[in-house]
Amino acid sequence: MNHYYIAYDLVMVTLSLSLIVLGVVLFLVCKKKPVESEETLPMKHYARAYSLMDIDAATDGFNHRRIVGKGRIGTVYAGVQENGELVAVKRVHPVLVLSNAGFGFSSVLKWLSSVQHPNIVPIIGFSEAPGERIIVMELVRMVSLDFYLHQNLNGASLLDWNKRIRIAAGAARGLQHLHEVATPNIVHGCVKSSNILIDVNLCPRISDYGLNFLAPFEKKGLVGYVDDEYWNGRGSGGGASKESDVYGLGVVLLELVSGRGCEEGLIAKWALPLIKEMRFSELLDPRLVIPSDMKPLVRLAKVALACVGNSRKCRPSMVQVATILNNLEMEVCI
Repeated sequence: MNHYYIAYDLVMVTLSLSLIVLGVVLFLVCKKKPVESEETLPMKHYARAYSLMDIDAATDGFNHRRIVGKGRIGTVYAGVQENGELVAVKRVHPVLVLSNAGFGFSSVLKWLSSVQHPNIVPIIGFSEAPGERIIVMELVRMVSLDFYLHQNLNGASLLDWNKRIRIAAGAARGLQHLHEVATPNIVHGCVKSSNILIDVNLCPRISDYGLNFLAPFEKKGLVGYVDDEYWNGRGSGGGASKESDVYGLGVVLLELVSGRGCEEGLIAKWALPLIKEMRFSELLDPRLVIPSDMKPLVRLAKVALACVGNSRKCRPSMVQVATILNNLEMEVCI
């Protein structure tokens, strides 16, 4: 009988110890999991709110000598912060500020600034004051694709065919990130060669994304880079959309292939028949030597045709376009 009680006590002690050990293990596991998950989550960066005095100091009172660009949304100045960091300061045109006076500018900029991708120019700050709306972006010795292709006599020759394919693929990856990864998804609204910046490593970076709300139907700088449906208005299935972004990228691809400017849509009317009729020697940029292997450029031109030559319903998604261009980039890099 005593043996029975001794055995029973041993079993109970063993069971108690096992439960204690199990409890400790579970406690440590449960305590560790949140720490690990927090470490693996990417830190979201949100735009900093600058005072108008900060912006004024950074741009020397919006000195005209600091102007590095003008567009449909605003004028861009090269600014210098107190720590010496260079920034691009976009001052929204006053007429657009007045027409969007009640819009949640700061909320939109905070949302847009959360986007982080190698092929996207980050928004790092903003400033909001009576009559002023200002966007602060990263500035790292970048010039636009438009400048390389159309404004710099030596720029086009710097971009050989392989570099142009890499630029096309990188731009598509940036737009794919906006369309599919950003939460909520972001429609660029004005995809064009002047909104694709090229850094010192010839890496393309998308700029001015999500700002179309400031001037949705301002035609200057937009005609030719959006489809015909765009002008129908949002209520009629038009306006800015992922499909109109795909169209804009298609026009940029035509610029990369041909070396011609958009010319308010004339490039598409000129190029599409040449692609359909396989007259590629007439299509390619005459400033570059025609390569011995034409297949990559033929595929690039056909992607442009799919983006520009179809209605919104039949147009490929940015994911599909990016996938094809990524594969094409890998082939030319071998």
